[in-house]
Amino acid sequence: MYSLGAALIRLVLLMHLAATLYMVGVIWMVQLAHYPLMALVGAEQMEAWQLENMRRTTWVVGPPMLVEAATAAVLIIMDEASYLGFIPWMGAALLVLVWVSTALLQVPAHDSLSRGLSVATVSWLVSSNWIRTVLWSVRGGLALYMVHLSWGRL
Repeated sequence: MYSLGAALIRLVLLMHLAATLYMVGVIWMVQLAHYPLMALVGAEQMEAWQLENMRRTTWVVGPPMLVEAATAAVLIIMDEASYLGFIPWMGAALLVLVWVSTALLQVPAHDSLSRGLSVATVSWLVSSNWIRTVLWSVRGGLALYMVHLSWGRL
């Protein structure tokens, strides 16, 4: 029979995995389809399109990003997860880099596009977003590995 701690860690790991893999899927769709297609929005529509894009995207990515961050923190502080070693720390560090990239690179590009179309800004957004695409993809692998480790242990 599982202890309450073991059941809780398994729940946290599954929530973390779901949020992370959701974001891996979102970031690849954004990288390969959404961002490149921004260049096709007409200059006269770009301001309104971008403002609505940012509003709607917040609802798509905000909740899972918060779940991902909260569960990453729980995995670090729960004693029951100590068998995962440094892996939760590595995942959290990658997540911090995702958030830093978002704040320092992608958000300013989106803000610029909300003032009008710039093909150069769209190109920068596509290029700089590879940082998040790679980081989230690695995080997805780490989350899968943590679940794998937990199923062998719990």
